[in-house]
Amino acid sequence: MAELPSKVHVTRHPICLRVCGHSVYVDEDQRTWLHLVMETGVLQVRLRQEDIHSGHIPLTTSPQTSSTMPSWWTLQFGSRYLDPMGRFWRIVHHIKENGLEELILKLMNDY
Repeated sequence: MAELPSKVHVTRHPICLRVCGHSVYVDEDQRTWLHLVMETGVLQVRLRQEDIHSGHIPLTTSPQTSSTMPSWWTLQFGSRYLDPMGRFWRIVHHIKENGLEELILKLMNDY
């Protein structure tokens, strides 16, 4: 019998995420997160935690990363992130499925 995927909601969010390369952020525990901008009418970002060796991270950021994406996020009040432009991002979901974490953030218009 095949095992069912294990999907759990994560309540311990990264405290700080900072850009460290093209499409890559690193958290306070030195875990790397890949990002994908989602076009849904409002700006949403999907971050997926994947181990990337530092030698495989491009050192430059793309124009899209530097103009669209914040250079860092800091967790505020346990359920949203603050970026360097003073904008708040709400945690839409943070799950861990089959050992991989996924975090979706949505830019809040009413901060």
